[in-house]
Amino acid sequence: MTSTARRRWSRELSNEVDGVAFGPKGPVLVHGYDRPPGGKWLGDVIPGKLGALDRASGEVLWLAPCEVGYGRGFGAGFGALGQAVVLGPSSPGHRMVRMSLENGELLEAAEIPPFDEAHVATDLCHCVGARRVFAIDSLTLAETWEYTREGERYHYVARSGDLVLVVYTQLESGRQGVLTLDAETGDLEGLPIPPLQPVIHGVGATEEALLVLTADLERMLPPDWLGGFTTDLAAHEGGGPRDTLSLVAFRVAGQTGDDPLWYHILETRKVDELPDVSISADSGKLYIERGALLEAVDALTGRRLGEWTVPGLDEQVGWSVVDGAGLLAEETRVSMFELPA
Repeated sequence: MTSTARRRWSRELSNEVDGVAFGPKGPVLVHGYDRPPGGKWLGDVIPGKLGALDRASGEVLWLAPCEVGYGRGFGAGFGALGQAVVLGPSSPGHRMVRMSLENGELLEAAEIPPFDEAHVATDLCHCVGARRVFAIDSLTLAETWEYTREGERYHYVARSGDLVLVVYTQLESGRQGVLTLDAETGDLEGLPIPPLQPVIHGVGATEEALLVLTADLERMLPPDWLGGFTTDLAAHEGGGPRDTLSLVAFRVAGQTGDDPLWYHILETRKVDELPDVSISADSGKLYIERGALLEAVDALTGRRLGEWTVPGLDEQVGWSVVDGAGLLAEETRVSMFELPA
């Protein structure tokens, strides 16, 4: 039964928000910017701001200028010393900065290569650009390794312990798959999903499960699963002839040819009629965001755990889940919700 998620707090801000981050403890980080009058500015980057909000109440603890602005690529989190780490565009090029959680003081900054998506952890930040994946030390801000291979293009990144999972396209075929890299060295560890899918919309990971939002599942299901898949497809309420949006889970350290753990057909409507859907994973759970509707499932079994309406989720500019709490950023508002699944 769907219920409305309980809002712990909500805070209206004076600036536009473009990213949020928080962990199991400590403050909420909010990155944003002041939109120039008329919406015009020089260059490709709007100067940024970083703020810290009290985790329990949403009270603004501090707001400081940030060398990382608004533009292509963004990542934020907490580094090895518990300091704020932010990386993204700046006027001279992409930068990574460390800032004090006490007052927002800039502690260190370094130029980094451009990227499209990043995952920030206390030890390393893993970044994905079109033609390379690379890691940056969260303390020294130095690049530690890169992975690139001829004929591949890279899209999304997730992390599970010692492994980094990357969605990639094999350029020759135009098909997409998932590869795994050693988080510390960048060595190729496996290809749990070969490049057979027409599209992969998103990837998530828990300690044990690799979770993929995709379509045309028959390309990756083993032959003895296809009968059950055909039955599930025929029974789906959408009534379409094929799955146009589905979830599938594998063991996170799996290899090509391994059977999936489970799958769910989400949509069978035409592709141009599909709603906006995204996924996130935390603490053994997968969260599916469809408009303002949020569903939690067990990442290992696919068992449904709960479903909520989250006011504003359909207008999100940022969303994160940690330890049963959901942090939502809208255009000028940040809210914390309880997700007791």
